[in-house]
Amino acid sequence: MKTKKVSMQLIADQLGVSKFAVSQALSGKSGVSEETRAKIMQTAAALGYRIAHSLPSAKQVKQTGDFDASGKGDRNTVMILMPNVRFQDSKTGFWGKIIGGVSSELEKLGTRILMLTEHNAEGLTKIINPDAILGLIGIGYIARPLLLEIRNSDIPIVLVDHEDSLVPCDSVLMNNYDSLRKLTTHLYTMGHTRMRFVGPPAYSRSFHDRWLGFRMILEENGLPLPPAEDPFIANDEDAAGWLEKHVDLLIDRDELPTVFVCANDFYANVMIRILQQRNMKVPEDISVTGFDNAADIDDFSQLTTVNVPNQLMGIRAVEILRQRLEHPDRPFEKVLIHGDLLLRQSVRKI
Repeated sequence: MKTKKVSMQLIADQLGVSKFAVSQALSGKSGVSEETRAKIMQTAAALGYRIAHSLPSAKQVKQTGDFDASGKGDRNTVMILMPNVRFQDSKTGFWGKIIGGVSSELEKLGTRILMLTEHNAEGLTKIINPDAILGLIGIGYIARPLLLEIRNSDIPIVLVDHEDSLVPCDSVLMNNYDSLRKLTTHLYTMGHTRMRFVGPPAYSRSFHDRWLGFRMILEENGLPLPPAEDPFIANDEDAAGWLEKHVDLLIDRDELPTVFVCANDFYANVMIRILQQRNMKVPEDISVTGFDNAADIDDFSQLTTVNVPNQLMGIRAVEILRQRLEHPDRPFEKVLIHGDLLLRQSVRKI
């Protein structure tokens, strides 16, 4: 396949460095750190830039070839794609640990990593060199058109914490449905019969499965269901403002539930702050639960939540990609990973 023309500026834009740094690295000159030089060389190779001299040394990037399923020595790069969307940030504990699991496993295999976010992945297949890419690991929600574009280029895909019915690929997911069933059952045994779910099920497959697990326990135990048009599961950009408005309405009507079951720790954090601002104590006046065990909140150690083994999810994604490369024609798999309930002080017995 003929290598595509890729400019130094494009490489610089992908990494957020200067064009000068790219030039110095590609020409083997001083002026950039060895770590930056290695990243530039890896990205240039993945994008199909023709490098006149050798790739980084074994000390910079291991060249074992263990993960090379193509028979070509230069096909040794895995892309990690993580879109810039709400609740998703590579610097947070939740997403950072998944990326850490992926990265550590790929490094053990001597595989290069090219990390992209959705804002700089537009037209991805027009700029990358598919012959240099082993596969893509997508973390979190990724728009369907972008996934289809990548899939149509015959690049194997493994999705973590996301799946799309129109994109045939392997996926690694939390067992969100059963985890929320277990949590909601625990709340029921604690005497809670008036519960409200907080978070938009339409946001992601994970949220949807958590909502289903919650709702099924209510139905199976004959508990009152939330209204058909439940404002607490609306997908509103201003989550705090939207929830404040409807918490106030419930307070005015004396219709507060005994517990808010939140789709993740982010929403639990928002709800706790809203309740505290209204002089309500958690759990003395009302209970709150989360999901993920990854919130950055003052009283995080007291939040009842579900622990997500996110680093393990990243490791399993790499293992599945490797198996896919070894057996490209086998049926696609969906791997479900269980999470443990962390029973803390944000829930009281009724």
